[in-house]
Amino acid sequence: MVKPNIFKRSWAVLRAMFVAFGILFLAMLILSFTTLPYWGYYWLGTSQSKITGKPDYIVLLGGGGMPSESSLMRTFFVHRAAVESPESRIVISIPGDPTDSLSTARLVAAELVLKGISPERILYEQTATNTRSEAIQLQHFNQEILTGKAILLVTSPEHMRRAVLVFKKAGFTKVSALPTFENAIEANLFFDDDKLGGNKTLVPDIGGNTSVRYQFWNHLKYEILIAREMAALGYYWLRGWI
Repeated sequence: MVKPNIFKRSWAVLRAMFVAFGILFLAMLILSFTTLPYWGYYWLGTSQSKITGKPDYIVLLGGGGMPSESSLMRTFFVHRAAVESPESRIVISIPGDPTDSLSTARLVAAELVLKGISPERILYEQTATNTRSEAIQLQHFNQEILTGKAILLVTSPEHMRRAVLVFKKAGFTKVSALPTFENAIEANLFFDDDKLGGNKTLVPDIGGNTSVRYQFWNHLKYEILIAREMAALGYYWLRGWI
C-alpha cells in the first residue's frame, strides 16, 4: 500500500517540474521578442565599467581558446587600449605554458604582436583558472604590488561586472574596465524572399523581419548568458569573493 503512494508523489513532483520548466521556457521565448535581454546583458557589461585614467597594466582575462570569439574580441580591445596607453604593460591572464608557442596565451600574444604591439610589453599570468584566482595572482606580480596600480580589465560584457567586483574585493583600488561589446553591422540586411527563387510556400516571408531572423535568437543567447552570470554572481557572493 505504501509503494503506490510513493509513485503518486513522485509523479506529482515530476509533473510540477515539467510544468515549471514549460512556464520558464515560454517566458524566455516571450522575453526574447522584447529588448529586456539586451538591456540585462548591457547592464552586466556597463554597471561597473569606468575608465578613470591611463592604466599601468592592461589585463586580458582568459576566455576561450585561440582562435575563438571571446579571445579574438578581447585581443582586439586590448590592442586598442594598448595603442591609446603606450606606456602600459599588458598581462595575458590565461592558464597554460607560455613557453609553448602553440599555447593559447602565446597565440594571443602573437596576434597582438602582429598588430604592432612590442613583445617586451607583454607579460603572462599562467596559473589562475577563475576570476578570483586571477585577482589573487595579480596582487603581487612582476615584482610589484599591483593593488595600488591603475589596471584596466578587458573581458566579455557578461563577465565584466563580476570581474570588477572581484578585483575590488581583492584590494585593487584603481580598477577600470573595458567590456568587449561587438558592433552591429551597418548594412541593410533586408531581402525579398521571392526574388531569391526556390519554393514558394505558405510560410510567411522573413526577408524584411530582422527580429525573427536575428534579434529573437540573439536575445535567447543573452538570456542564457545572463542566467549563467547571475548564478556565478550568486556563488561568488556566497563565497565572499565579491
